[in-house]
Amino acid sequence: MASLSQSARKLLEEKNFAFLGTLNKDGSPQVTPTWVGTDGKNVLINVATHRQKFKNVSRDPRVAVAVVDMKDPYKGIIIRGKVASIVRGKEAEDQDDELAIKYLGHKQNRKPNTHRAVLKIEPSKIVETD
Repeated sequence: MASLSQSARKLLEEKNFAFLGTLNKDGSPQVTPTWVGTDGKNVLINVATHRQKFKNVSRDPRVAVAVVDMKDPYKGIIIRGKVASIVRGKEAEDQDDELAIKYLGHKQNRKPNTHRAVLKIEPSKIVETD
């Protein structure tokens, strides 16, 4: 497992967007822009469980995540790794609220019957760009 540097953690903690790459069933890539966070060790991405990215990582946990600094688009990180665990339920909903506050400034109204999950991504390789 690769460790997140202080600058990588800062990019994940700030209001920067991530691009999550997963693998479709046929092996083709699927990329989604998304909100991102960290617990200091893992990359945390919150997803609705009916989305393609969730189906993909449930089948194949290998992912890539790219994050670009919104203030300096030449600075960023590229992380390869795997989804080491998936958290559901209240913890996932609470983390979704935290991300909404970070990106929107307030909690968002979830659609009824939308189930959330937190993808805890364990980095295996981290490349910092600048």
